[in-house]
Amino acid sequence: MSQTKRQLHLNLFIMSTGHHEASWRHPDASPHMATSIEYYQKLAQTAERGKMDSIFLAEKYRLPKSIQHRVIPQMEAFTLLSAIAAVTKRIGLTATASTTYNEPYHIARKFASLDHISGGRAGWNIVTSTGDATARNFSREEHMDHRARYDRGREFVEVVKRLWDSWQEDSLVIDKESGIYADLGKIQAADFKGEHFSVRGALNIPRSPQTYPVLVQAGSSEDGKEFAAELAEVVFTVQHTLEDAIAFYADVKNRARKYGRSAEQIKILPGFIPYVGDTEAEARDKERELNELSVSAYGIQCLSDTLQKDMSKYPLDGPVPLDELPSVHEIKGQQARFQLYVDLARRENLTIRELIIRTAGGRGHFTFAGTPVQIADVLEKWFRSGAADGFNLMPPLLPVGLDDFVTKVIPELQNRGIYRTEYEGRTLREHLGVDVESLHQKV
Repeated sequence: MSQTKRQLHLNLFIMSTGHHEASWRHPDASPHMATSIEYYQKLAQTAERGKMDSIFLAEKYRLPKSIQHRVIPQMEAFTLLSAIAAVTKRIGLTATASTTYNEPYHIARKFASLDHISGGRAGWNIVTSTGDATARNFSREEHMDHRARYDRGREFVEVVKRLWDSWQEDSLVIDKESGIYADLGKIQAADFKGEHFSVRGALNIPRSPQTYPVLVQAGSSEDGKEFAAELAEVVFTVQHTLEDAIAFYADVKNRARKYGRSAEQIKILPGFIPYVGDTEAEARDKERELNELSVSAYGIQCLSDTLQKDMSKYPLDGPVPLDELPSVHEIKGQQARFQLYVDLARRENLTIRELIIRTAGGRGHFTFAGTPVQIADVLEKWFRSGAADGFNLMPPLLPVGLDDFVTKVIPELQNRGIYRTEYEGRTLREHLGVDVESLHQKV
């Protein structure tokens, strides 16, 4: 894709009533709709009306301790996206699936099925999961350590790609007269045996429309960046400042070259939480209103989980006890998120209460309150500065936050010529401009 035609990409990250931890308490929220398919279908249709590349569903395999203070229910992603596929035509459908608590054959079948169901709109957010609480739901006492999870993850992806490749494009004959349905010579076993997996194959589903669903990765630790550079086509990342985002962007794209990959084959989408107002004051009022609905007990629990230190033992208006926290390498969960919180607290000399408020809207993701023009200015600056290829949109309050963005911000981006006015393709790969051939070289 040429520089003159470079377009900003937008992905909608859907989370129940919104990404702000207190969104469910807002008068405009509908927390009782957290398990309603119609609710999610309407959100997807709004995003499609905004010509977004994809919607994205996160996935967790445990019930957090914080259920008392937040809407947590998460329906299974493949089931939900299959239902959404039936009422949309162009928007991509990205699901999270863990390489730690699944088997490659299961995941290969599910994504191939979703890709067929949607006509080539599937994407796989590859995660290695976090936390001992998750491990205990899968017959394990503790979670695998950070490096081991990524080693398993690399092997997992390799197996899945081999399974997706087990049917050649012209394997299906479907000759009723001769009675031949498929050419067995063009269906081959995966025949994989490695440190973590032994899989014979072949897959029992024909080659899917995209061959491989788009591969997405959402880790920003050193292991995560290396994993992304080698295997991912889209990277969801947490970047709080423009300077950090520029450094991350250059780092991942430079790493990709050693794997024989083009920098253009990786789209980097930082999370972005917008508060949209007709005036700047109105936007800031919306942000303040949600912050004032936050429950301190929930914020302390979330902060304790991220920092892996019980924050309830410290004064709420006292400093974050940085010298008493574990080192980043001791963190078994999200190392990049831990480091982001530590850096934020140190850089701005935050109290525990202030850090909770700063992260309440989206767990450290870039947050901005302003008018549609101001928001478009910020997005364009990041886009043109080498900080992002687009953004993982995380509305703080749903559905109103998404409605405001689609009706007020997207037209401004379109007027600037940096965002599509119509879909040009039908598959998620076509939306993103990423070619599966570069991934074939990685098998």
